[in-house]
Amino acid sequence: MPRNPSYGVALRPQRSWESRLRIFLMRSESLRGYLLLSPTLIVMLLSMCVPFALMVAMSFWTQNGFDFDKSFSLTNYRKAAASPVLEVLLIRSLIISGTCAIFTVLISYPMAYYVAFHVQRRKMLWIILMTLPFWTSYLLRVFAWMVILGYNGAINSGLKWVGLIEEPLEFLLYSPTAVVITLAHAWAAFAILPIYVSLEKIDRSLLEAAADLGDGPITRFLRVTLPLSLPGVIAAMLLIFVPTVGDYVTPALVGGSDGMMIANIIQVQFGRANNWPMGSALAIIMMIIVTVVALIYMWAARKATDRIV
Repeated sequence: MPRNPSYGVALRPQRSWESRLRIFLMRSESLRGYLLLSPTLIVMLLSMCVPFALMVAMSFWTQNGFDFDKSFSLTNYRKAAASPVLEVLLIRSLIISGTCAIFTVLISYPMAYYVAFHVQRRKMLWIILMTLPFWTSYLLRVFAWMVILGYNGAINSGLKWVGLIEEPLEFLLYSPTAVVITLAHAWAAFAILPIYVSLEKIDRSLLEAAADLGDGPITRFLRVTLPLSLPGVIAAMLLIFVPTVGDYVTPALVGGSDGMMIANIIQVQFGRANNWPMGSALAIIMMIIVTVVALIYMWAARKATDRIV
């Protein structure tokens, strides 16, 4: 006997598209995350990705007077690869930035260590006090270091007054040393914070166990504290190395002819030389080399961390 479709079968209510979308969002956690990040992703796309794509395209153009020849060409990259001056400046930039990253971590680690292990109350106040000098203008801090490192500056005047030197030290200002010192001071706050977070996460019971096993303070630091804080050290060095390679203000003010970096040449290409395609090509080359160096450093740091741990 055929079954009457009007009996025994409950018709399902039709769901609206809003309810179906709500159910889909409730089931997909990754999609909810992307929706929450969508404003940030849109800003990054408009402010970073689009200009970067334009710079990549421009690097294959050529300058023709006050106009661009938009036909595809590798002329800018050939000129950059054949220029010994650019090679010297690029190597110097990597050396100065690497030295600055190491020096910044060395002066930041003790401050972060003291706050993490020896300050019991109001740690946030200590962190604010350590970063307070960095709230001032970047240019003011650079000019302050010009006064400190100058030929008749604070350091030379003090050393002459004490009697340690007879003539002012000429290597302090307008040299790679001045660039490293100024950049290290300018970026120290960015090294203190990740190192402090890494030290703060260390389980104190591990240090107590090492002390019970007979390890002294130095041994505990080398065997427990330092290996466990290496993620913060690695992050700090990358945070210092990557942006300082592209710094051109500090080398221009305190570097002199021996402290010029590749970013100064890029700034000249976009400025006085009015050769934007060449400047774009140099920027792309620098970004690729910095990325390769950073990846090699991360790989070596990970290998060293695995061996220590």
